[in-house]
Amino acid sequence: MAKVELKQPVVQEIAENLKDAQSAVVVDYRGLTVEQDTKLRKTFREAGVVYKVYKNTMINFAIKDTAFEPLSVTLEGPTAIAIAKDDATAPARIIKKFAAEAPALEVKGGIVDGAFYDATGIKAIADIPGRDVLIGRLLGSMQSPIANFARVLKQIAEKDGAPAAEAAPAE
Repeated sequence: MAKVELKQPVVQEIAENLKDAQSAVVVDYRGLTVEQDTKLRKTFREAGVVYKVYKNTMINFAIKDTAFEPLSVTLEGPTAIAIAKDDATAPARIIKKFAAEAPALEVKGGIVDGAFYDATGIKAIADIPGRDVLIGRLLGSMQSPIANFARVLKQIAEKDGAPAAEAAPAE
């Protein structure tokens, strides 16, 4: 079997992982212990992020003529790629948090929502909360004025001598 035929499934796997992905972050994993790498992989799995080590040439073939092609400038030395389909900031957040414990993990760059970011940009994106947190904050900010308005109406009603509304007994 020719070398090209052996490499084709790997290129297809990378391309399939990147298809419909919201983000991909490239890291240099040199210096991580086996224990640290296992912990990092587990954290990625729990967050629904695909994390794999690939040869740079395989990644280059897979990203050619795609939105992820700008990653080619980061493909030097040992390379691992973290790919997220659901939460665009998840790989950056996980890597930043993990790098605090294991400084050997080095961000090279990444693509988030179609835009290329260098290592500094990815670290800044890591500070953006996840989708669920942002939705919770949005709902909380929408609910707060309504709750305050209801409290004010209740206080006005009590001040004017009207009895506070009581809940109807359950039947």
